[in-house]
Amino acid sequence: MKTLDLKKEFKYLYQPSAKKVEIVQVPRLQLAMIDGAIEKGSEPGKSQSFAEATQALYGLSYTLKFMLKKRKTNAVDYPVMALEGLWWVADGKFEIFRKDNWFYTLMIMQPDVITLELFEEAREQVRKKKGDSEMLSKACLAPFEEGLCVQTMHIGPYSTEPATVERMKAFAQENGYRDCVGSGGKHHEIYLGDPRKAGPAKLKTVLRHPVEKI
Repeated sequence: MKTLDLKKEFKYLYQPSAKKVEIVQVPRLQLAMIDGAIEKGSEPGKSQSFAEATQALYGLSYTLKFMLKKRKTNAVDYPVMALEGLWWVADGKFEIFRKDNWFYTLMIMQPDVITLELFEEAREQVRKKKGDSEMLSKACLAPFEEGLCVQTMHIGPYSTEPATVERMKAFAQENGYRDCVGSGGKHHEIYLGDPRKAGPAKLKTVLRHPVEKI
């Protein structure tokens, strides 16, 4: 059985240091994606559609993993990667404390060995096992190339992210880059901790913003 060590291969993108901010070139990756929006008066932790999108992505990702691991020829094993979110607002300023105007793309990276045919087969398996849902139907497999970005590891509750984002923006500016969030770029979070299991002070979240050279 072939093993793909995705966490090692992409460690620089999914396990950056919390002690420093850095500029990285994010290559073209393949991801399972679902677009959605937080309902008015709600927030990610309380949104039913957000929970359904998360469940659909994990269901597809684990189904794909075991489909490839158990096949009789050319079996492949690999880890299910972390849940990621791109966040933006349609107009106005992205504010961490106002959450009911947020749009999102939830994502989980998939190895290149996953094809569109395999993805559709996995969707049907999830439907048969857990039933259909709007979010399961909306899920797609697509390439995403983020390009030049500034990133760091944020440790702590989501509410303290603004201070880390300011560090990122300052670092980018000091090194001749412009933060593109708010001018077409999207705030990117990669969730390495589960808020249902870990205390807020111990949560680990990779924060990433697209940048451009000034």
